[in-house]
Amino acid sequence: MKQPNAKNSQPATGGSTKSGTLFVVATPIGNLEDITLRALRILREVDLIAAEDTRHTRKLLSHFDIHTPLISYYKEKEASRAQEIVARLLSGAQVALVSDAGTPGISDPGGILVQSAKAHGIGVVPVPGVSALATLLSVAGLTEPSHLFLGFLPAKGTERRKLLRGFKNDVHPLVFYESPRRILASLGDCLAELGDRRAVIGRELTKVHEEIGSGELAQLLAGYKAKEAIKGEFVVLIEGVRASASQRPDNLEDLLRWYRGQDGVSLKDAVASIAKDLDLSRSEVYQKALVVWKE
Repeated sequence: MKQPNAKNSQPATGGSTKSGTLFVVATPIGNLEDITLRALRILREVDLIAAEDTRHTRKLLSHFDIHTPLISYYKEKEASRAQEIVARLLSGAQVALVSDAGTPGISDPGGILVQSAKAHGIGVVPVPGVSALATLLSVAGLTEPSHLFLGFLPAKGTERRKLLRGFKNDVHPLVFYESPRRILASLGDCLAELGDRRAVIGRELTKVHEEIGSGELAQLLAGYKAKEAIKGEFVVLIEGVRASASQRPDNLEDLLRWYRGQDGVSLKDAVASIAKDLDLSRSEVYQKALVVWKE
């Protein structure tokens, strides 16, 4: 069996020395130049690549002249295929797990195999790289790191609207993936349940026809409705709730109490929002918040 042996490729968890290692490898979401040197080396050195779609991954491997054998690992067969792959790992095979694009396990197959491998004492090593989530966040202009990632929204409208309704009063930005078939319905439900808010939408990220738009949700939705055809995968970020001047108290202590009463708002979130909105120092707001949060 081949042994990937360069620095940082050793298993992160203990296991039998006879077992192989499962490498969770991120691959480009569009531009093939985004793949890392480490990912290319791992894909060349392992005995087997478990791919969400072997046809898709074969194109990537062909581009980089990699000839490692492939086995399919897609959502509908995750459980049964995971058993087969774990058996190969236990016999000493080195295996790389890839999805069609981006990082396995982030709204892509991978979680079941990782859990099973760890349950059998097999080392699991991440080989990081591109993620559509991180790609959009990096250009969204957020000044605070907190956000809520929802993966793909439910396909059924009733379930989708119920989910969105639960986040209506949350101050954190919401981020989700969406397909071209459902983007209009999902944005329409967001507008209906959350109201018109600032949003950032990425389409075909890192690809030739990459498009990143920002503005009010209603405006962006109208723009997509006007298109003759909608193609490509989407990443959507929608701003969290912001209280209007008529809703919020003017007194700092009362304002802190108001934030404390909002669902999903932590002391840290309240301090950051108030300091930014009122142009106050965080330390000043934080000291007041400590008192209010203990009431």
